[in-house]
Amino acid sequence: MNITHPKIEKYLMGLSTEDDRHILEMERIAKANDFPIVDRLVGRLLFVLTKLRSPNLIVELGSGFGYSAYWFSKALERGKVVLTEYDKENLDYAKRTFRESGLIRKAEFRVGNAIEMARGYRNIDILFIDIDKHQYLEAVKTLLPHLSRNALVIADNTLWYGRVAGRKKDRDTMGIKSFNDFMFASEDFFTTIVPLRDGVLVAYKVS
Repeated sequence: MNITHPKIEKYLMGLSTEDDRHILEMERIAKANDFPIVDRLVGRLLFVLTKLRSPNLIVELGSGFGYSAYWFSKALERGKVVLTEYDKENLDYAKRTFRESGLIRKAEFRVGNAIEMARGYRNIDILFIDIDKHQYLEAVKTLLPHLSRNALVIADNTLWYGRVAGRKKDRDTMGIKSFNDFMFASEDFFTTIVPLRDGVLVAYKVS
């Protein structure tokens, strides 16, 4: 099911014109290959949140070929974004894009298990989660001690095509529901979900 009415999404996309050729090319490739990306509406949200938080360190869990990281890096005034991805070919493409765009100095590329690699970082200002959905809760629990004061946790697909409001009990749906429940109940975070595209959870670390 669509979270946002198609007419509303079409309207928002009409407002969100884009002339960055790298963004346009990544969107073209994603559409041609049915490759999941956060897409432009969420990308613009990531850009705004990055500008507001002004982070030194962003760590992505599940970077694909670098679409969301590109939006983060465009907004960064200092610091870096760490891309993690199990598929080396995806990260090789991301490296080329970042190099061509002049953003390579703002990025670090890591191939392997996203959660395990992220454990090597401290004082994470923005943690972006977009890995297998059943891993979301494990990710935030594991990396909570690695977050900086007033960190942001951002997670994509947290409405999971509306399945979180239904009776499905497959592993990914239950993983997202458990993650959402934890984030809203936790005293460490103040949490909301923006019902944009497939739902973007944004949490502010309060303790």
